[in-house]
Amino acid sequence: MTEFWLISAPGEKTCQQTWDKLMVATTRTNNLSTNHKLNIPDLKVGTLDVLVGLSDELAKLDSFVESVVKKVAQYMADVLEDSRDKVQENLLANGVDLVTYITRFQWDMAKYPIKQSLKNISEIISKQVTQIDNDLKARASAYNNLKGNLQNLERKNAGSLLTRSLADIVKKEDFVLESEYLITMLVVVPKTSYNDWNKTYETLSEMVVPRSTKMIIEDNDSGLFSVTLFRKAVDDFKHKARENKFTVREFQYNEEEMKADKEEMTRLSTDKKKQFGPLVRWLKVNFSEAFIAWIHIKTLRVFIESVLRYGLPVNFQAMLLQPNKKNMKRLREVLYDLYKHLDSSAAIIDAAMDIPGLNLSQQEYYPYVYYKIDCNLLDFKV
Repeated sequence: MTEFWLISAPGEKTCQQTWDKLMVATTRTNNLSTNHKLNIPDLKVGTLDVLVGLSDELAKLDSFVESVVKKVAQYMADVLEDSRDKVQENLLANGVDLVTYITRFQWDMAKYPIKQSLKNISEIISKQVTQIDNDLKARASAYNNLKGNLQNLERKNAGSLLTRSLADIVKKEDFVLESEYLITMLVVVPKTSYNDWNKTYETLSEMVVPRSTKMIIEDNDSGLFSVTLFRKAVDDFKHKARENKFTVREFQYNEEEMKADKEEMTRLSTDKKKQFGPLVRWLKVNFSEAFIAWIHIKTLRVFIESVLRYGLPVNFQAMLLQPNKKNMKRLREVLYDLYKHLDSSAAIIDAAMDIPGLNLSQQEYYPYVYYKIDCNLLDFKV
């Protein structure tokens, strides 16, 4: 994905002149960036006090909404699992890819009516995105529990014969059942010890039924053998088996329990499939909602900051720059030369400097209004 620089500069005689100057400086000869005008509607300015307060509030809201956008995107990738390479095609805003949405941005008058005050608009966005965040937590928790329970059952049915569940391997006929005196035991024998087992199992303890062993299944390292003996010899047999490096698996054949386990696995698997489609749809819709809200916040911030910096009447041009990655440093220099007259004190200030009364909100300070929109929303490369 990509990043944008959302900047604004005061109108010269007209805002078009400001735009033309930027285009000449950044695109005509040196291809430093691809530029687009950002259309901002006639928002209600309100009082200076309100603007200053909102500037701080929107900085916090911006961070919060960005975190929700990233959470929804990341969770979409987690839910898609093996298809996570398809995550980007599901991350759309208003049905189009994010770059297209940003570069063709139009204020959504229905969601955020401009007749409302700026404070009301920011509160509408805050409520909306808080709701998305809360819903995401609830839905993710429910789906993750389901997925976790299914994975635990799947893990039981995988792995080596020493640890895995044997319920789906053994059959009723492998056991002597309902006998007062006899019991069938299951023993894991290393492949290298098959001969030893066959020679010695009858004599590991008293009361082992001769010729009662049978191999049920084998994996890469060992085989699972059944053996029948008298119940009273079980403890002695286990002890002697351990001494000979044969592992007795604790297992009781219980058809009802095994059937319940299988049914539970089927139920969880079915539930997961049922929930997958609606969850992905919810994530797509709410990613779009959160992302759109985020870009409206950026627009509000550039508007308020421009009014605070350049004064009234409102006369500035908001511009979206998509920097050419190789030329970012040069683009900064060109912008500085173009706008340094706006603020003589703003020789590029280090973001780490704490300037009393100036809320930089951990952002660099430049002589022009500047906000970054970073569309790299995922923790991994797609």
